[in-house]
Amino acid sequence: MRWTTGRRSENVVDARGRGFPMAAGGGVGMVIFALLAYMLTGRVPDQTQSPGQAAEQPGQAAAQDPMADFVSVVLGDTEDTWTALLCERFGRTYEEPQLVLFSQIVPSACGLAQAVMGPFYCPRDHRVYIDLSFYRELKERFGAPGDFAQAYVIAHEVGHHVQTLLGISDRVRTLQERSSETGANGLSVRMELQADCLAGVWGNHSAKMHDRLEPGDLEEGLRAASAIGDDTLQRRARGRVVPETFTHGSSAQRVQWFRRGFERGRIEDCDTSGE
Repeated sequence: MRWTTGRRSENVVDARGRGFPMAAGGGVGMVIFALLAYMLTGRVPDQTQSPGQAAEQPGQAAAQDPMADFVSVVLGDTEDTWTALLCERFGRTYEEPQLVLFSQIVPSACGLAQAVMGPFYCPRDHRVYIDLSFYRELKERFGAPGDFAQAYVIAHEVGHHVQTLLGISDRVRTLQERSSETGANGLSVRMELQADCLAGVWGNHSAKMHDRLEPGDLEEGLRAASAIGDDTLQRRARGRVVPETFTHGSSAQRVQWFRRGFERGRIEDCDTSGE
């Protein structure tokens, strides 16, 4: 993937090192203190800033960090793509999400989250959250290396943002509240597969608009989609697969919908209601 040139997004916020103190000098007591502070105030005490030091602003993360720079380019590319597509298809302005780089634990409008949960999107604050150590896991633990595999992860979470802007997320959550656990899981699978498809739509248009893709990039993305399918993850963790507990879709489904979006490049082709 050609990512060293191109517009950098101004919406990347580097919150690494300003979350909960988990290492030397903090300990369990500091973690408990931070948790209590968050429960009472909704804010995490910042252990890394001296008095009067300003928090980092969006757009500053990539200055001295190649990986953060990569994230900034990919996010900028998604912004260009969805600005054009939403205007063309729905006649509406694309509201750009922020992407927060964090380490270990992060507070969000959706509650506290840990790096072990992987990247996620919070519809309440319109932010994507990612601990960049996930990319190392994607390569070493899941066998899905490559720039486009990493870009797919961001594009998938941005896909959830698009769902939020189009009102899909709210409609699905309303249906989930009225459903059984198995039914709610099924609705979650449809949402995740649609986000995969929307990530593919982004890839299609990125290739056309900015000529970023190189031979083998699509295969990298498909490999990543397959590596994080529910059946693959369950088999790795438990040695068995329990389909009724799926929340993201099987490896085959995730590959199918990402490929569908990539090959067709149309939002209309991302209707997963039949899944």
